[in-house]
Amino acid sequence: MAGHYEITTTSSRVAYENRWMRVREDRIAYADGTPGLYGVVEKRDFVLVVARDGDRMHLVEQYRYPIRARQWEFPQGLMEAGETDHTACARRELREETGLDAASLVEAGELFLAAGFCTQPFRVFLATGLSPAEGVRDPEEQGMATRAFAIAEFEAMLRDGTMRDGVSVAAFGLLRARGML
Repeated sequence: MAGHYEITTTSSRVAYENRWMRVREDRIAYADGTPGLYGVVEKRDFVLVVARDGDRMHLVEQYRYPIRARQWEFPQGLMEAGETDHTACARRELREETGLDAASLVEAGELFLAAGFCTQPFRVFLATGLSPAEGVRDPEEQGMATRAFAIAEFEAMLRDGTMRDGVSVAAFGLLRARGML
């Protein structure tokens, strides 16, 4: 590893804040004293759940306002304010988004959404032993669809560009690398 490179924060201000995120503007100084500016998005942790049933995985399709498009992705959701149990959050999100419960929910690891501008980490869970459960969707999940895809079909979606959700692709790769899929 190259030598330690230090960036010092010289001032910080909140540029925008709502119940889901805060955007901070930090004035910085690089190691050589050169001034700079960083915009940092602060968001709570979220969870992502890969629900596996044999050779099939359950995905959800929903409209994502920032990109103005519907896309397939693994169930995922933000931790509630004050919530500390990632496993309970994963179980809740799986139930809400797919109507499924899992006999086994195993954490595979933690990744960062976009470390270049955002503080938000997410934890990846593998859910197995699936059974139907009662789920209630949040208002922003209106029109959400859910469907099971064969793993080979998911991989084809990766190759042809249908699967474009970066965190879903990262989660799939993490589970594959750990021998969990």
